[in-house]
Amino acid sequence: MCDSYCLRAVVVSLSFLLFSAVSLFASAANLPDSGAGAAGGKDAVKEPLASANRPSAVPEGYVITPFGYFHPSCVQSLAVGERLLRDGRVQHADGSLEQLVAVCNYPRYSPTGFPVIEGATTFPPPEISGWLENANVTTGSATTSYGALVARWVVPSQPTANDGQVLYLFPGFEDINSTQTILQPVLGWYQGQWTIASWNCCLNGVTSNSPPVNVSPGDQIYGSVTTTCGAGTLECATWNVLSLDMTTGDSTILADTPNESQVFNWAFGGVLEPYYIVSCADYPANGQLSFTNITVFNENLKAVSKPTWSTGVGTGTPQCNYAVKDTSNTVTLSF
Repeated sequence: MCDSYCLRAVVVSLSFLLFSAVSLFASAANLPDSGAGAAGGKDAVKEPLASANRPSAVPEGYVITPFGYFHPSCVQSLAVGERLLRDGRVQHADGSLEQLVAVCNYPRYSPTGFPVIEGATTFPPPEISGWLENANVTTGSATTSYGALVARWVVPSQPTANDGQVLYLFPGFEDINSTQTILQPVLGWYQGQWTIASWNCCLNGVTSNSPPVNVSPGDQIYGSVTTTCGAGTLECATWNVLSLDMTTGDSTILADTPNESQVFNWAFGGVLEPYYIVSCADYPANGQLSFTNITVFNENLKAVSKPTWSTGVGTGTPQCNYAVKDTSNTVTLSF
């Protein structure tokens, strides 16, 4: 199942940092090794500040993330070599630990400005919560889970217009029975720049991301979310989330990032989450993005044969060419 591009991703990522245990299980299960290190992007764009067009409930000074609106103090951007531990502390590249756990003391808001209550399932289905387009599949049971998700895509062209919009596109994992956390390798656009970063939301109300890396239209991107546990583990405590530019070799990773007691039984092959769209020219000029070579692995680390995707297309203003098309291993988002 791992083609030449997948193998190249393994080789490139291994050249930075090797996690032996993850490598062994990945080889045995024919999975891409996302337990490898990352090179941060120079002068990458930071989280965008919410504009005057934000929902009325969102306070001034908040920033936009793939999970909605957060106070800046509640967004934790890790440096190269740093790790987020299960207790919420950050381990630095030299092995030293932060003594204090990052905790968010401010409310956060969904993409539509809905206040998020911690510990509750507050997000309605993705197409209502601000995810304008998505393709998803579930295991169909709270007692079964996924063990890995890999996908490839190409950075699309620049939008024709720049109206202060923010675009996020990604695959990812959630727990459909208790939607509190999502792990995702994310392609983002803001102020004329495409970036990739790996995200985990939201331990102690804080959203964490790996160092963003600048990428360019036409670059081949590889993203993966993989368990660090052995085959048959229903709820693995830590995961690796890798975002890799296969064209340049630059990558960024959340290694051994905690799952906040989630069972990842909900996989997303592709999601479009836009902010502040005022015209169809705010989307990439080529009008679509395809996630290809999508492979979902079950908890036994076996590839799921021909997953049947469910698709959602929300309503937005303006009405552009919104559509989702899929095959068993491809999801195309049109806009």
